[in-house]
Amino acid sequence: MGIARRWVFPIIWMVIFAVIGAALVKLAFFADTTAESAPEQPTGMIFDPTVVVGLGTIRNDVTIDGTVGADAAIPARAAINGEVRKVSAAAGQWVDAGAELAQIRGMNEDGSNRWSILKAPISGVLTSFGLLVGQGVGLGETLAQVAPPTFSVTASLPPEQQYRLTTQPTEASVAITGGPAPFTCTGLTITAAAAPSGDEGGSPVATVRCAVPADVRVFAGLAAKLTIAGGVAENVLVIPTTAVEGGSGTGIVYLPALDGGEPEAREVTLGLSDGSMVEVTSGLEEGEEILQFVPGAPADPDMGIGWGG
Repeated sequence: MGIARRWVFPIIWMVIFAVIGAALVKLAFFADTTAESAPEQPTGMIFDPTVVVGLGTIRNDVTIDGTVGADAAIPARAAINGEVRKVSAAAGQWVDAGAELAQIRGMNEDGSNRWSILKAPISGVLTSFGLLVGQGVGLGETLAQVAPPTFSVTASLPPEQQYRLTTQPTEASVAITGGPAPFTCTGLTITAAAAPSGDEGGSPVATVRCAVPADVRVFAGLAAKLTIAGGVAENVLVIPTTAVEGGSGTGIVYLPALDGGEPEAREVTLGLSDGSMVEVTSGLEEGEEILQFVPGAPADPDMGIGWGG
């Protein structure tokens, strides 16, 4: 045992240290250069995402946020210069269309009396009415306001949404949170408006307005969702709007590059769009492959090119 401790164990430890030392020397001065024999090369290739042109259905419904508002009061104006001789109504009362509100006496050129009856222009509540007997009035002066019991839904329509309406709509579907069941409002009009004053970078926004049916109970100030139907196209060629540069009638799509070249641009004719997909009426065939995103555009489906959401 004494011999083992004195000679054998020290020899074994010397061998172990020698092996470790040799390994360290090899790592420090003779590293494997196999991996460095070739310069670094990409291990993969980057491809632009593509989509295949296919068939689908486009339901072109434009949905915008709106507000319920009371229709504007209609003024009753004096038809002659003269003096109020009789007041037949009071502010706050209901009046029927054509009801007498006041009598006004004027003078003809020959000095004779000339009478005019101030009438309610519509049925509604008489407002802004405070005529007094003996009061002088002028021709065309607003003497009263009659507020109708009717309501309308109004909403703003951005230009990119107007492009989606290929025909002039006459009605829309309205849904009110916590209110009555969805209903159809009629007499829809779209009135263009200029960009806000001083906002040179702003875009003109049109105002949409339609009438709430008389039998639907609503209140001014309610928030509403207004949906305008712009048509349906079934079993047609469709592609993502992100694949199109442009969007009103015509546009440009891009086919994948061949042999490392540039993508091929191709003009297409467009039809209906639902904001995320658009109909292609000419320029592409079913099964063709195109780039999912316009080159240089953000690769985000929520950032459509040309059509908007």
